Amino acid sequence: MATYAIGDIQGCYHSFKALLAELQFDVKRDKLWLVGDIINRGSGSLEVLRWCYQHQDSLHIVLGNHDLHALAVIHNIKPAHQYDTLQASIDAPDSDTLFTWLRHQPLLHAQQINGYNYAMVHAGLFPQWTLDDALGHALEIEAMLQADNYKTFLAQMYGNTPTSWHEDLVEFDRLRVITNAMTRMRVCSPTGEMEFDFKGELKDIPQGYMPWFDVPERKSKTSEIVCGHWSALGLRQRNNIHALDTGCLWGGQLTAMCLETHAITQVDHDARDRDAKIKL
Repeated sequence: MATYAIGDIQGCYHSFKALLAELQFDVKRDKLWLVGDIINRGSGSLEVLRWCYQHQDSLHIVLGNHDLHALAVIHNIKPAHQYDTLQASIDAPDSDTLFTWLRHQPLLHAQQINGYNYAMVHAGLFPQWTLDDALGHALEIEAMLQADNYKTFLAQMYGNTPTSWHEDLVEFDRLRVITNAMTRMRVCSPTGEMEFDFKGELKDIPQGYMPWFDVPERKSKTSEIVCGHWSALGLRQRNNIHALDTGCLWGGQLTAMCLETHAITQVDHDARDRDAKIKL
């Protein structure tokens, strides 16, 4: 048995299947961890979603910003963006089943494997949070997504404020900042103030900010954190961080890490996964 964490798939179904073949993945024996953004922008979002639903007993997934956005689009809370590739999934006869399953997935997953204390999140964690803190805050979002009034949360989750964590935040300000940290954050100040415009490489980070995982006093340092979201960062394995988004959607590679050994496996982007609207 092996456990593999895979970076942002974003609907790149052919690349995903090629990576599983390279890993010789066995759904009866092995497990997958998917770091979120499993759908949207690639041409095979429906196929990826169906594969994950069909093999849900063999995987753990955390929600990314594209997954949450898809939930808002399918419920007519937000219009689709110009480059979204969600229509086939929305029109599918099994759409309700697939998106209900997606809505019931967590924002954070933690598990010990082969002596490593792993935590998987799509984007990041505030430096003030211990892993236990983060798990508790993730549960707040998961409870909203699984409640009868989940559409109210989906309508309120958009926005860039508040930009930092305060324990006394309440209602949708609190829920929004938790969601933004776990699904959108790339960089923050040493005190944990998020900045959302930056999407580039390490050398271009705005003055006063740093990668969220490089904050010196980050309280989740003792956990091995598996994440994605930041394609321009590329593969990074340092300081107990395993960043696995290597830009498959944009012509890069799709990356898997064996959680038992930290070994990396990659496959190149399959051109069939590129939607005509996406320019490489």
